[in-house]
Amino acid sequence: MSFEHIPVLFQETIDSLNIKPDGIYIDGTAGGGGHSEAIAKRLGAAGTLLAIDQDPDAIEAVKKRLKDYPNVLVRRGNFSQMDFLAEECGITGVDGVLMDIGVSSHQLDTAERGFSYHQDAPLDMRMSQQGTSAADLVNTLTWQELARILSQYGEEKSAVRIAKGIVAAREENPITTTLQLAEVVRQSVPAAVRREPGHPARKTFQALRIQVNGELDRLSEGLNAAFSLLKPGGRLAVITFHSLEDRIVKKRMAEWCQGCICPPDFPVCVCGRTPKAELLYKRGLSPSEEELKENPRSRSSRLRVCTKLD
Repeated sequence: MSFEHIPVLFQETIDSLNIKPDGIYIDGTAGGGGHSEAIAKRLGAAGTLLAIDQDPDAIEAVKKRLKDYPNVLVRRGNFSQMDFLAEECGITGVDGVLMDIGVSSHQLDTAERGFSYHQDAPLDMRMSQQGTSAADLVNTLTWQELARILSQYGEEKSAVRIAKGIVAAREENPITTTLQLAEVVRQSVPAAVRREPGHPARKTFQALRIQVNGELDRLSEGLNAAFSLLKPGGRLAVITFHSLEDRIVKKRMAEWCQGCICPPDFPVCVCGRTPKAELLYKRGLSPSEEELKENPRSRSSRLRVCTKLD
C-alpha cells in the first residue's frame, strides 16, 4: 500500500519548529510521513518524535517509512487526543507540535475513499474509516439539516437548492456514490453557477467531509491539547487549507497572544493578564510561486506559528 502525500509549505514549517536535537516533538497529522521524517532526521539520540494519525492507511505507511528511526513513536488517533496519547507514551511536555489540517493527497487520490467528485466511488469521506459516512448523511438528514451543513461548512450560497435536490433525488434512489452526488449538485445549482470555473460540487463535498469527520470541533480541541503540552519556548505550527480552519487558528492564537484586557480608560492594569504566546509570523505564511507551480493544491494553504512564553 502506497500512501502518497505532498507536504505543503514544507521547508517553512520545519524551519519554524526550530528543532533541537534533544527536543520532544509531535506531528499530529503524520499523513505520508514527510514532515515526520524531516523532524526525525534532525533529532539526536536524546530526541523524541510522536507521530499521530487517525487514518489506518497513514499509520501503516508511517511505520514503514520511519522504521529505522528508533526515537519515533507512532500512534493511531485524532490530533485532538494528542495530550492523552502523549501521556500514554510518558510525554508530559514538548518543544514543538505540528498540525497539517485537512484531507491528504492520498485520501483525495484514492477513489475508493470517496473524497473526490472526479472519480466514481462509494460516498464515504471518513478519514478514520469508522463511523457515519457521507452517504449516511445525504440519505437520512432532512433538507434543513443538509442546508445548514452546506451553508456553515461549505459557505455554499445555493445550500437550500442543493439540499432540496438531494432529498428529491434520494426519494427515487439512494445516493451512494460520489458521481451520483456530484450530478445531483450540478443539476440543483443555477445555470450561471454551472458556467463558473471549478466544479459546482466542490463546496458540497467540503462541507460533508467536515461534518463526517467533525473537523472543526477536532481542530479546536487539538489546538488546546497542543498548547497545553508545549514547554515554555515551544512552538506550535498549524497548516490550514480553507478559511474556516484558518479563522479558528488565527483567533485562538490571537487569544493566547493577548495581554491586558482592561478597558482603555483604566489608568493602570487591574486584570493582571499577560500574553501566553507570541506570533512568529504576524499574518502567517502562504506558498511561494514556485511551490504553487509544483503543487497547485497548496494554493489555499497558510502556515501560522506561535511560541509559548514562560
